[in-house]
Amino acid sequence: MYNEQLKVFVEVADCGSFTKAAAKLYISPTAVMKQMNLLEERLGLQLLLRNARGASLTEAGKSIYRDARFMMQYSEAALARARDAQASGSQTIRVGSSALYPCKNLVALWNRVSAEYPQLRLQVIPFADTDSSEAHRNIGKKYDLVVGVYDPAAAGISCGILQLGRCGFGVAMSCKHRLARKDKLAIADLHGETLLVMRPGNSPANDTIRREIEKEHPQIKIADAPHFYNLDVFNYCEANSCLLLTLDCWKDVHPSLATVPMDVPYSIPYGIVHAAEPNAGTKLFLDVVAAVLRDEKDLPNGGEAF
Repeated sequence: MYNEQLKVFVEVADCGSFTKAAAKLYISPTAVMKQMNLLEERLGLQLLLRNARGASLTEAGKSIYRDARFMMQYSEAALARARDAQASGSQTIRVGSSALYPCKNLVALWNRVSAEYPQLRLQVIPFADTDSSEAHRNIGKKYDLVVGVYDPAAAGISCGILQLGRCGFGVAMSCKHRLARKDKLAIADLHGETLLVMRPGNSPANDTIRREIEKEHPQIKIADAPHFYNLDVFNYCEANSCLLLTLDCWKDVHPSLATVPMDVPYSIPYGIVHAAEPNAGTKLFLDVVAAVLRDEKDLPNGGEAF
């Protein structure tokens, strides 16, 4: 906040020498002398007496020296207060992240524009996929948002969502399974197989598919999967060579499983899931992300981009 020439002047006064001051400031003695000449010219005062032994203060120089010390200290304190004020006005957006709810692509998007919003910063909060409902239960508690699927009719937890697309259903299976190389599966392709399907009562879309299989395709053996998926469900599918009704956006959860899309007319909303009434910082973050996606026409489809 103060003129840099004052700092050089104070150093010369303290050292009593242009050469010693230059060494402390890591500049040349010529640069020091030039700065002092410019300062004296600007103020219209002679501040230093130059002689063979170095430099000493004039009476005007002594007066400026006392006030310069005060101005420098005051300026540094003012800057510290301003930085504290800025820090107190900043907000950390906590982003939950897990294998089923990864945030990598959201963070990458934010990094492209974060310099324009220094008052906002992201903090990634990892959590274990004990079950997939945990992602929604802890919004507004352990973290402010997650990226993934959210079905208002199924979750039983009131959240908001910046919808980015819809996530379709698929079937997860061993990469070596006979169906793993197909581009898309009709329900009839699963005849003769055991299919893990979420128990009824939690997801309307899931329940509709289950009822259709039970009614129209008795050749498929249905085994109950939990209401909420976690990595144990995918591990069970792999270990027991069975098939699992899952979602396209979870296709990379297990490295030994392939997920083939199902040819069914059902899907679940996918996006940035947040508290029903987000705080001001989270709301600003969501507005910025929405604007970036609109501008870049980068809206994800079925979770592919995010």
